[in-house]
Amino acid sequence: MSAPVPVPDLFTIGYEGSTVDRVIAALREAGVTHLVDVRAVPGSRKPGFSRRQLEAAAVEAGLHYTHLRALGTPKPGRDAARRGDAATMHRIFTAHLQAPEAQADLARAAAISAEAPVCLLCFERDHRMCHRDILAGLLRGRSGVVHHLLAEGARQGE
Repeated sequence: MSAPVPVPDLFTIGYEGSTVDRVIAALREAGVTHLVDVRAVPGSRKPGFSRRQLEAAAVEAGLHYTHLRALGTPKPGRDAARRGDAATMHRIFTAHLQAPEAQADLARAAAISAEAPVCLLCFERDHRMCHRDILAGLLRGRSGVVHHLLAEGARQGE
C-alpha cells in the first residue's frame, strides 16, 4: 500500500486596504503558484484589481490566474458581509454552493488546488467575514493546511 500523496497547502487573501504589488509580493513570498479569483464580480474601483489588470499582474509575476465566477458570493451575501453579518453571508453562500455552476467551479478549484499551491482571492481582509473561508474549508477539510495571508505577507488566523 503506497503512502498518500500530500496535498499542497492552500492560501487565501483579501485585497481590502492593499495594493496589487503587496498582494503579489505576499503570494510569491508564500510560494503560491496559482491565483484563483473567487469574486462573482471581478471588477474593482481599487486600481489594479479588475480582472484583466489582476490577471496581467499575476502572469507578469509568474503566477497562473483563474477566475471562477460561480464561486463568488451572490449580491445579498456581499451586502450581508458589508454590514458585518457573517452568519447571513455564510448562510446565503452555502445555499448558493448547491447550484450546478457552483459545484462545477468547486470541482475545478479542487483539481487546481490538488496540483499546486493555490491562493483564493476576494476583497475582505478578514477571512472570517469572507466566503473564501468556507471555500478553503471545503477544499481542504481536515486533510490539508490553509493559510490566510495578509497583503503585507503576514499570516492571519491559521
